[in-house]
Amino acid sequence: MTSHSQGIQQLLQAEKRAKDKLEEAKKRKGKRLKQAKEEAIAEIDHYRLQREKEFRNKQTSVMGSQGNLSAKIEEQTTETVRNLTSSYHKNMESMMKKLLSTICDINPEVHPNFRYTV
Repeated sequence: MTSHSQGIQQLLQAEKRAKDKLEEAKKRKGKRLKQAKEEAIAEIDHYRLQREKEFRNKQTSVMGSQGNLSAKIEEQTTETVRNLTSSYHKNMESMMKKLLSTICDINPEVHPNFRYTV
C-alpha cells in the first residue's frame, strides 16, 4: 500500500509541477503579449509621426508656393489700382473740360441737308 500511496504522491507532485509550469508559461505569454503590444504601439506612433512630418513638408511646399502666388497677385492688384488711380487724377481735369466744352459750347449752324423753300 505504501508503494501505491507513494505512486499517487509522485503523480500529485508531477501534476503540481506541470500546473506550475503551465502557469509560468501563461505568465510569460502574457508578458510577451504585453511587450509586443507596447512595441507595436511605439512603432505605430513612430510611423504616424514620420507620415505627419512628410505631410507637413508637402503641405508647406504646396501652400508656400500658393502663398507666394497670392502675394504676387495681391502686389499686382495693388499696383494696377495705384496706376488707375493716378491715371484718373491725372486725366480727370482735362476730360471734364473736354466734356463740358462739348456740351456747353453750342455753335448754331444750318444743317447741310436743309432746303429753304420760299
